[in-house]
Amino acid sequence: MTSGPDRPTTPEGSDSEQLAVRTVRRFYDLVDSGDVHGLAALFALDAEYRRPGYDLMVGPEGLLDFYGRGRTIRVGKHALTTLLTDGHTVGVFGEFHGELNDGNPVHLRFADSFTVCPDGLFSSRDTYFFAPLV
Repeated sequence: MTSGPDRPTTPEGSDSEQLAVRTVRRFYDLVDSGDVHGLAALFALDAEYRRPGYDLMVGPEGLLDFYGRGRTIRVGKHALTTLLTDGHTVGVFGEFHGELNDGNPVHLRFADSFTVCPDGLFSSRDTYFFAPLV
């Protein structure tokens, strides 16, 4: 495994593990560049995305709606600190720094879990935020 601020921890592994990690990295690059259609194309037609505070999003259409209209973040950058995989599931830990639609800055830690189909598309994504709830 390799790690560091410029190189998050990633497992050395099989071709399926490497494909899964590459696809996840590409996803964050597309989100950060604002390529909504490109990121939505990484999701299978019946893929499910669960994110706190939002209804279940299904398939590329659900992602297009969220990233095109529903997201409260205007712009920003993900810094991935750790990626772990077993070949079909990729766990991600990282930080996000950006700006909300109302102009306020946002800085947070997050975790994501992706399930990757054999064809390289995502079948699910779950997002978690490190934020006080009580």
